[in-house]
Amino acid sequence: MLSIDFLDETGKVTETDLELVEGLLQHAAKIENVEDGTELSVTFVTNEAIHEINREYRHKDAPTDVISFALEEMGEGETAIVAEGMPRILGDVIISIDRTREQAEQFGHSFERELGFLAVHGLLHVLGYDHMVPEDEKIMFGKQDEILESYGLSRDTNERH
Repeated sequence: MLSIDFLDETGKVTETDLELVEGLLQHAAKIENVEDGTELSVTFVTNEAIHEINREYRHKDAPTDVISFALEEMGEGETAIVAEGMPRILGDVIISIDRTREQAEQFGHSFERELGFLAVHGLLHVLGYDHMVPEDEKIMFGKQDEILESYGLSRDTNERH
């Protein structure tokens, strides 16, 4: 099982929302064969907060829906330090609750479906998946759909990825 550290900076995330995200991420971790005890941080923020993070770390001056910081990504010349007996730490997934609501409305599906989608999207990023090129996008979005559908949060065919 994943060890998930939740932080709600908005005060708007319900116990039901947390249970949904927890259950879905545990389900995804099982599908992805993530070892037990692996740690992940999930933070829920406002549009203003994610806007600041996006500007500071990604040099994009706009709010976004989800940002992932993968601790396992190696930069050029960096060496992975793995201590025996230490848990694997994936990194942080930051989700804008404001944007989640806006996009759920925009795409015509539930807040829960959008929240689940963003949580899985963020987890896959910290696991090393990406969608910069079409081949990678196809793999990552296929994984997302597989995880969401097998958890019972499938999307309508007219929705976006």
